[in-house]
Amino acid sequence: MQSWPDIFSRFKDLNVLIIGDVMIDAYIWGSVERISPEAPVPIITVIQRDYRLGGAANVGLNVLALGARPILCALAGQDQNGTRLLHLLDEKGMSKEGIVTTQGRPTTVKARVIAAHQHVVRIDEESDVFASAKEESQLLDRIQKLMPDCDVIIFEDYDKGVITPHLIEATVKMAKAKGIPVVVDPKKRNFHNYHHITLFKPNLKELREGLKIDIDGNDPHSVDHAVELAKEKLDVDGVMLTLSEHGIFIDYQHQKLQLPAHKREIADVSGAGDTVISIAALCVALHLDAESIAALSNLGGGLVCQHVGVVPIDREQLLREAIDLVPA
Repeated sequence: MQSWPDIFSRFKDLNVLIIGDVMIDAYIWGSVERISPEAPVPIITVIQRDYRLGGAANVGLNVLALGARPILCALAGQDQNGTRLLHLLDEKGMSKEGIVTTQGRPTTVKARVIAAHQHVVRIDEESDVFASAKEESQLLDRIQKLMPDCDVIIFEDYDKGVITPHLIEATVKMAKAKGIPVVVDPKKRNFHNYHHITLFKPNLKELREGLKIDIDGNDPHSVDHAVELAKEKLDVDGVMLTLSEHGIFIDYQHQKLQLPAHKREIADVSGAGDTVISIAALCVALHLDAESIAALSNLGGGLVCQHVGVVPIDREQLLREAIDLVPA
């Protein structure tokens, strides 16, 4: 196998088409000095507001941070937050050519209120209605135009309705015809629609809900059985299952293995799945073996959990730790 520095240097040659639910992660940072006289709730004195790219756009940030070129294909509302999202993409130097703006839905915003380093409450503005026929057609038109220049496709499904069953079927068919691998970070509603893809990456909760079976993350036999069942039902090439504190399990390219989580001080698990799917997709595009895909994804997912809030991976830190901790 190539060295990690060689692999990381090849990331810069990759174009990644990311299809899914983009959103804004808004943060309201404040302090608490008293309880409200109107109800037994804290009064937050706002110190700072911050707006960041989230959802599928955070996958884009991770892909960008790793050195590759992300191309987002998604819906945004024709509203103030949609304008803010496009501005944030400009700030990061990310392509907007796959973004379809629509009056049919609001731009998704997840606002987190944080005081004294504690996550107090989250306020969501969103619609989870499936994309209309017109919106779906516009997205498929962008996908068809953008796909030929891409090395791998990510479906980043946050269950907000951008990804429809027909969109999945049509995109996978086009990708198969062009020999482009497809990796998926699923949610419950579309779980059984992701047939014939390259790598399927649920977490334990998503796999339990999708298969409607109990899975013991502590029991390797239970995990193995569930992954086999998912592979069979969806007819996918591989499954990589994230197990939180139990690490990661992969069944891909005739390899099966489970890797333990690296011990870390966990500050916030938000966005870890975005990092994992980004790393996995780049590794799949480079045709790395299953162990390398799982090892680097497992390492990256743990690293971002050390930070408060949703943040993309630090490429240089990931490379240093890969060299130190993961045999190449």
